[in-house]
Order: sequence, then structure tokens, then C-alpha cells
Amino acid sequence: MGNSNNTVRVFGALFLGAAIGGVLGILFAPEKGSETRKRLSAKGEDLSDAMKEKVEELIEEFKKNAETVKGKTDELMENGKAAYDQYKVN
Repeated sequence: MGNSNNTVRVFGALFLGAAIGGVLGILFAPEKGSETRKRLSAKGEDLSDAMKEKVEELIEEFKKNAETVKGKTDELMENGKAAYDQYKVN
């Protein structure tokens, strides 16, 4: 679970850095306002798409981890029940 938290932080930092760099680059570019707005809009859509993709990846990772935990829990429950039944018989 700690690895997942680090992954979120890395993606968050990358997203923030890309957003700030993109906005500053566009604002200081010598273009007309309409062109700047178009570029800002396009960058915003690109960043939004990238963020959606990363969130979907994190959700899939979470689902895999949850399935693993559920499987291990089921296994432990079965082992505990078997041990209890064996102890109860003896």
C-alpha cells in the first residue's frame, strides 16, 4: 500500500509541474490572445485526459490489491477453520 501512495505523489507532482510549465510557457509566448486561449484549452484537455488515464490505472491497481487481500483473507479463514475443527476433534 505504501508503494501506491508514492505512485500517487509522483503522478501528482508530475501533473502539477506539467500544468505550471504549460501555463507559463503559453502565457509568455508572443501570440495573439485567441491563439493563446486555444493553446490553453488544448493543453487543459491533454492534461485532463492524462489525469483520467492515471486515475484509471490507480483504480485498477487498487482493485488488484483488493482481490489479493480478499484471497489471502479467505485462505486464512479456511486454514483457521480447519485448525479449529482439528483441535475440536482432538
